[in-house]
Amino acid sequence: MQNTELLAREIRQAVATRRGEILATLRELVGIDSGSYHAAGVDRVGDVLEQEWRALDFSCERYPLAGFGARRMFRRRFGGRGRVLIVGHLDTVWPSGSCGDWPYAEADGLAHGPGVGDMKGGLVMACEAVRALVRSGFDGLEEIRHILVPDEELGSAGSRAWIEDQARGADAVLVLEPARASGAVVAARGAVGALVVRVRGVSAHTMNLHEGASALRVLADRVASLENLTEFGRGTLVNVGLLKGGDARQVVPAAAEMHIDLRARCDSAAAALLSRVLEVLRAPCDPRVTVEISGGITRPAFPRAASKGLLATATRAAAALDITYPAVESGGGSDGSFAAALGRPTGDLRAGMVRPPNARGHGAGGARPGGHR
Repeated sequence: MQNTELLAREIRQAVATRRGEILATLRELVGIDSGSYHAAGVDRVGDVLEQEWRALDFSCERYPLAGFGARRMFRRRFGGRGRVLIVGHLDTVWPSGSCGDWPYAEADGLAHGPGVGDMKGGLVMACEAVRALVRSGFDGLEEIRHILVPDEELGSAGSRAWIEDQARGADAVLVLEPARASGAVVAARGAVGALVVRVRGVSAHTMNLHEGASALRVLADRVASLENLTEFGRGTLVNVGLLKGGDARQVVPAAAEMHIDLRARCDSAAAALLSRVLEVLRAPCDPRVTVEISGGITRPAFPRAASKGLLATATRAAAALDITYPAVESGGGSDGSFAAALGRPTGDLRAGMVRPPNARGHGAGGARPGGHR
């Protein structure tokens, strides 16, 4: 039996003996509201995990990120060769109060609650896998480094450069995003873009309509043109997810805002799509109106080649445990996209099924209905 397969069996056995402790830690994490903008909650999650990693003799460092919780780094050196980077995030998509509305529960062999799948379950799993390695006397790597960011659900704008710096020195990058509802792991991802468009016009009362310049109309006139750029066969998608403006029914809107989501299968297609979107947004309008556009392609494509070697290793280990390990491509981005784009061997290879959203509009893994980022 290959060493990989033997080690997989040993780790499963070691983890099984700690089932109660593992679920207790998961329950604690899921019981903390930690939406991206809830810095105190995000830091509480980081504190719980720091305590767990310190118990494994990992050094723990914090790097503040203005307006958000702190980034964390846990690392330990061993006596072998090769450096592994484990990438995770502390924030969730769930707003404050979600933990009270939907408390942690276990049923039919699954854990439920906001953030169980994305990615508090993954954070606990990573710690337990490393715990089992350490206790087995494993010394085959030079270093294991685990980084956690507080703004992943917002695109990791404040953490991207830091993630990339850490990834450049890694021989393998493991990402803790959940498997799909079918149980398949993600072996490749497309590119993702996000734009925010803010418009300023001129306010006026309806009775003086000619004196106003509607900011909302400028954006509303562009919605159909933007979404018509979608080509399902090519995998290029444009969605206007938010459009808002105005203060009162009888007043011309002086301000309006639009949020646009972009998806494409590869970086060149994403660049072409972004160019077409910007062309629509910059079309001529009332000269009294100003248009401000921010954002762009927020996550590069994650080519399948980046995960090929790690996927093969994971598949062998899974087979030793009688686990099937199918792989799929996803249109959603992850922090692994940054490492893969740098050419580092990268895997979003965390196995395990996440139940699809139920009738309450909640997924067992905490993902919003309709997909992930």
